[in-house]
Amino acid sequence: MDCYKPVIDEILRADLDAPRKQRHTVTRIFHPLVDEHGADVSYGMVRYYIAARKPEILVESGKAPLEAFVPQTHQPGHKAEVDFGDVTIRLAGEPVTCYLFSFRLS
Repeated sequence: MDCYKPVIDEILRADLDAPRKQRHTVTRIFHPLVDEHGADVSYGMVRYYIAARKPEILVESGKAPLEAFVPQTHQPGHKAEVDFGDVTIRLAGEPVTCYLFSFRLS
């Protein structure tokens, strides 16, 4: 599969500027790989690679934002999260409404 990755990447980069209806599907990439390049790869391998690589190419081209993660840091015991609501459970075969209270300290 490694020797065909540049070919797939080039197709995906060309699709960045193509109208949505003219972009390549996995099938339209897989069949030329097998027929024209003689690739001995499965459809699933190509699909898995494209699913992982397409978002990376979008980020590299600047057409998609880079995902970021901002962790929450709190001093121990300084912040708390509270939620409450009602829930219906089955107790001894009868529906019973209970009140749920959730309290979480950081």
